[in-house]
Amino acid sequence: MAFIPYFLGNSMEPKKDGALREAVLEIYNFIGENLYLNRPDMEINGDKFNSTLLMSLLTGLCQGKELIIGEPGLGKTTSAEYVCSLLYRFPLGTIWNSEVSGHPEQTEEKIIGRPDLGKLNQGEEVVVWSHFTMLPVKIVDEINRLPETKQSIILDGVDRGNWEYLNDAVMNREYCLFATANYQDRATHTIIAPLIDRFDIMVESKHPGPNLAYSIGAQSAKDDILRHEKLEDEFKKVLNEKISVRQRMERIAKLCALFGKDLMHTSGIRSLSDSERRAIRSRLEAIHFDLDANAFLRMVLAELSFCCRFGQKRSQDSCEKGCHFTEYLCYAVQTCISNRLPMSVRIFSQALAWLLGDQEVDLQHLKAILPYTLAHRVQWKEETIAQQEREARNDPLEIYMAKKAIKKMYRRYMEQGTQIKNSLAIACRIIEGETLEPIHGDHPLYWEISKDLGKEINQA
Repeated sequence: MAFIPYFLGNSMEPKKDGALREAVLEIYNFIGENLYLNRPDMEINGDKFNSTLLMSLLTGLCQGKELIIGEPGLGKTTSAEYVCSLLYRFPLGTIWNSEVSGHPEQTEEKIIGRPDLGKLNQGEEVVVWSHFTMLPVKIVDEINRLPETKQSIILDGVDRGNWEYLNDAVMNREYCLFATANYQDRATHTIIAPLIDRFDIMVESKHPGPNLAYSIGAQSAKDDILRHEKLEDEFKKVLNEKISVRQRMERIAKLCALFGKDLMHTSGIRSLSDSERRAIRSRLEAIHFDLDANAFLRMVLAELSFCCRFGQKRSQDSCEKGCHFTEYLCYAVQTCISNRLPMSVRIFSQALAWLLGDQEVDLQHLKAILPYTLAHRVQWKEETIAQQEREARNDPLEIYMAKKAIKKMYRRYMEQGTQIKNSLAIACRIIEGETLEPIHGDHPLYWEISKDLGKEINQA
């Protein structure tokens, strides 16, 4: 049976992890106050954050994948570099040497690895892996300048951390990925659907305003604090050694520890060790969704996948005019949302709840995370875009429309939430063998519950 009971049990009491949370918040504040000057543009339970910096921090913590869009020169790449440096203890020079630049001449050999020509002349197939492939922090600059045919080169690696070349492969045990994209111009390309869907989050790096921009212009050598030329040389030397990737990464871990100690000793800057990152991730897994967050996410997924006439949303099917569900999002979108969406929402909501010191994911966490997990995934109908593209807004159109959609669904949930939770609870009892009648309603979720219960659906 496809139906999964919506009551997941009591929340586990989180361990005493105030020191880890304090360290992460110190990293956020240090970057925001000294390196990536910004304006707060979101508020969660009274706490104000900058969405780009917050989502980048969460991406690094939970091994996510983030797409950062914006105009040139507004800190898309540098914000990711600062986060990676402090969360993973790599000096900036090492990160710079590992970055992949998006341009039409990029090749698999430049991105992933190349043959060792000396060994090849001797009849051996040995791969010289790129620093991008081996390091856990991965940054692709201007990804939409890669032609569509070149984007597939990184598709599997982005998804699973599995990088293959010739007859060899590298599996990243731990990794996060950041990609930047300028707005469309004559030199950019569309990011292919399978790749865009693999990003958990999309944010915009915004202009900070004239006053902060003036302060940025007055800063000098701000990157020096995260540089260490001697250690950068050591990182490069180890990465280029002709030993196994596993042995290289063991030595890299020792260099990361040295860099972290140096940051704390010379500048008093906190950073995270690999054991601390693992500890944080174990805590995230212990954070459950409360009943409202559980039901609301199911409601969102229903509206983005449901079609009463054709069984589900499909890109080749068109909604009929006068459809009973015209007021729901299923009528406004072209395609069915992928199963990667709930995966992204789950881990990022858990990470946000942990960072805020909350024991469960609630509606406020979901409202904060959902627009950034949806914005790049939803394909709106042209008429839906035409209705909203000229409206006054502070966000790029994709994020604006996602935020507006979540607000509409949240209002619906506030009106129907009690009945939806009751419907899900009754469905669970029916699955367990009780003889009860399911609760019916007007929302697509009720129809989906009936399908899971094996009930006949009368097509509109």
